[in-house]
Amino acid sequence: MDGLFGDDVLRRPAVELPDGAHHVPRWLTLEQQRWIVARFREWSAGPVPLRAAKVRGHEMSVRTVCLGWHWRPYAYTREAVDVNGNRVLDLPEWMVHLGRTALVAATGDAHAGDEYTPDTALVNFYDAQARMGMHQDKDERSLAPVVSISIGDTCRFRFGNTENRGRPYDDIDLVSGDLFVFGGPARLAYHGVPKIYPGTAPEGCGLESGRINITLRVTGLTG
Repeated sequence: MDGLFGDDVLRRPAVELPDGAHHVPRWLTLEQQRWIVARFREWSAGPVPLRAAKVRGHEMSVRTVCLGWHWRPYAYTREAVDVNGNRVLDLPEWMVHLGRTALVAATGDAHAGDEYTPDTALVNFYDAQARMGMHQDKDERSLAPVVSISIGDTCRFRFGNTENRGRPYDDIDLVSGDLFVFGGPARLAYHGVPKIYPGTAPEGCGLESGRINITLRVTGLTG
């Protein structure tokens, strides 16, 4: 009984999210997390390495590797024109399946993922000092949902409104294995990561420190 209602569960109060946003705690098993971390290390080796994008001339503290399409502020291209000019790796088919399965798990609708075909993944790595300012994911032409998966250290995730970077917003601690989905009326909500909790990655997740965040998106682009 203690294992069912341990401190971990009690520390995570339910947050009433806006319509279109969903949080599924510990959606991925440790085995699944380890397997994805191994894939992350392969992606980071190239052909386009893990890099910190520049926003208005300033390097982000978060480092990113992209699949399917290469993101740079504020555009997508097949080639990493701001890094080394190489074409990014294709988005693997298992990630499309993962995205569809995630939508079903998040919404409880068995058909929620039927029409969902993500074509890019932004895979971000946060070290203990990394932060992500409040922003909208609006470089895509499609407003299909964003599927976000966390592995490693816990982060404070701030999910806000669609009008501005300020209040109202909700602060949620996302732990390793958590799933977060936002679409519909919440698709253009401002969101960010103001804090990482070092040393909180669970043993067996594949990361000793830091946080990996995978966001699956539909760009709406062709070519």
